[in-house]
Amino acid sequence: MKKLISLLFFLILSSSFYSQRMYDGSGRIIGRVENNRYYDGSGRIIGRVDNNRIYDYSGRIIGRIDKDRLYDGSGRIIGRINDNRLYDGSGRIIGRIDGNRLYDGSGRIIGRSDKMSNLEVILFFYFYM
Repeated sequence: MKKLISLLFFLILSSSFYSQRMYDGSGRIIGRVENNRYYDGSGRIIGRVDNNRIYDYSGRIIGRIDKDRLYDGSGRIIGRINDNRLYDGSGRIIGRIDGNRLYDGSGRIIGRSDKMSNLEVILFFYFYM
């Protein structure tokens, strides 16, 4: 799961004009995305994306997105997405997205979304975990 966390930091997000929900693997609501801001299940902000920069809840830059690659705060590549497959910084497959469901590398469902883009789903799990 830790490998997935590093990848979850990555993506190009579409604008969000309405609230979208995120669920864990057992179907519990764990948060939402609204206007490129990410909230946990209690409504606390856990991160945001602005101009391809990723910020944590306190406003500190923790990474950036460049097309299909994700970089950490030091500029190291930590993941990428290709054809709904998620790769870590070393190029190993660590998960996939199928429809509105997110799977880990072993094929176990770890979450699903309600009206979120694939990239929003991945980034939400980065913040949540």
